[in-house]
Amino acid sequence: MAKNLTIQKIISVLLHRMKFIILATLLTGCLFLCYSKFLITPMYSTSSMIYVQNFTEKGGSNDQYKKIYAGDITGSSSLAGICVTLFKNLDEMTSLYDGCKVDLSLNKDTYFITVTVSGDDPQKCANVANQLADKAQEVYKKYFAYGQLGEIRKAKVPTAPYSPNNLKNTLLGLLVGLAASCLLAVLLELIDTTIKADDDIQEIYGIPVFAEIPDFESQSR
Repeated sequence: MAKNLTIQKIISVLLHRMKFIILATLLTGCLFLCYSKFLITPMYSTSSMIYVQNFTEKGGSNDQYKKIYAGDITGSSSLAGICVTLFKNLDEMTSLYDGCKVDLSLNKDTYFITVTVSGDDPQKCANVANQLADKAQEVYKKYFAYGQLGEIRKAKVPTAPYSPNNLKNTLLGLLVGLAASCLLAVLLELIDTTIKADDDIQEIYGIPVFAEIPDFESQSR
């Protein structure tokens, strides 16, 4: 007959098996840490930054500027957005990815383009980001008669991976271990048919206990 588990009974079971729960929780956390640290490939990320300007300076006078759009800041921002679309779809640029994950994004309401490169080789990531920034200048001159593109920041070789997050994975392992061990403790109690106290007889068979035979052997020890 199935046992009737109340909240108080569940708490009692968990307290009774506390050592098992603690050991299982710690073991699961250690397993998640080892998996995160030794089996997951570290991923690195770095970025370079370039700018796009709407005008081409030909001399010291504003009259000698040649522009694609009438406005400077809004025009440069629009031109930078066009460049991002062009760079993402041009074989001259995508052929430089070298197996890395590349994201070209325009900083909102500006004419600055960030080239973010991610991969498992930190040196390769930095090389690809800088090569793309250099190639972007060549591509710009090839497709646009006016305006200019320059480099603001070169990509540096990342010293630490952004993934995996060992601390986060360890905490996740501890939570999984805690939940699994508590659930297992309750399940073991449910399938355990042995009678440990007077209340178990009354609960299972519905028969009240009026007396019990003491265990003199255990009491004499």
